[in-house]
Amino acid sequence: MEFFDSHAHINDEHFNQDREEIIKEIRNSEISNFINAGYSLEGTIQSIELSKKYDFIYATAGISPNDVPQTDEELWKMLTQIEYLAKNNSKVVAIGEIGLDYYWNTENKEMQKKAFIKQIEIANKLELPIVIHTREAIMDTLEILKKNIVKEKGVFHCCPLNRELVKEALKLGFYISFAGPITFKNSKNASEIISIVPDEKMLIETDSPYLSPEPNRGKRNDCRNVKYMAKKIAEVKGKNIEKIAKITTENAKKIFKIND
Repeated sequence: MEFFDSHAHINDEHFNQDREEIIKEIRNSEISNFINAGYSLEGTIQSIELSKKYDFIYATAGISPNDVPQTDEELWKMLTQIEYLAKNNSKVVAIGEIGLDYYWNTENKEMQKKAFIKQIEIANKLELPIVIHTREAIMDTLEILKKNIVKEKGVFHCCPLNRELVKEALKLGFYISFAGPITFKNSKNASEIISIVPDEKMLIETDSPYLSPEPNRGKRNDCRNVKYMAKKIAEVKGKNIEKIAKITTENAKKIFKIND
């Protein structure tokens, strides 16, 4: 049985003391692959470096809504570099994480929208899917996606457990990636949301080092915990965990065009 963690941040400072050891432990576990997601220019470069060093790690390239700069000039400089990095590194499998966040970044909404739309254009130009971050910004996120068609579609990462968002995202052809919150005891509608996502549109992720699932909630998260998301999905869908591991691995390889 193998699992594919579709979204992690092993370059995060929380791993500075033992990153190599953790990666070795992940490699020796049931994790076949994971994607280290870019979120800033620096984070993208670090993700690409990890993907070059380890054959089972892939990367995304992008500027997250919480890392957008204050001026158009700064943004265009960043995105020129993001496009170059994505175009010239074969292990970059998506543009992301990109999107809108009105929870953490309430002062910079217009710049977030500009960055989101421009990065959709970059993804279309490079024929890559996108990885979407959305928080407290569901309507604007969906409006942008409806007006700016993403050719290769993509993934709602750590998808908010919102019925209408999930239904609209599926209509638009996007995949839904489930993270630690589906395992939380206070997650009232996780089972309902899981049940409406077709098997062929499901992914699992850790978003490590954040959002550790039960039973490790509150501790540093890493890719090995992705099995707990698979376990929860298996329980809801009445399937065994081996089947969910297989389905979500195949889905990740399909959307990110990974052939190994």
